[in-house]
Amino acid sequence: MSTAPTDNDTTLVLLTVEEAARRLRIGRTTCFALIRTGELESIDIGRLRRVPADAPAEYLARRRAAKRAA
Repeated sequence: MSTAPTDNDTTLVLLTVEEAARRLRIGRTTCFALIRTGELESIDIGRLRRVPADAPAEYLARRRAAKRAA
């Protein structure tokens, strides 16, 4: 019996945009806006858009560093 992966599954390499948005506690539209501006890394696989599992943490680290520098 196979179980569906959850947002906390550390074995995932790629996340859907919705999963990345939930990890960042933001909306799907905001997440797509971050992807569109290049603030949040993503890749295309065929017609799918995926976010590397470490990209949300990297985005947060950059935001925190920018805030400390300000």
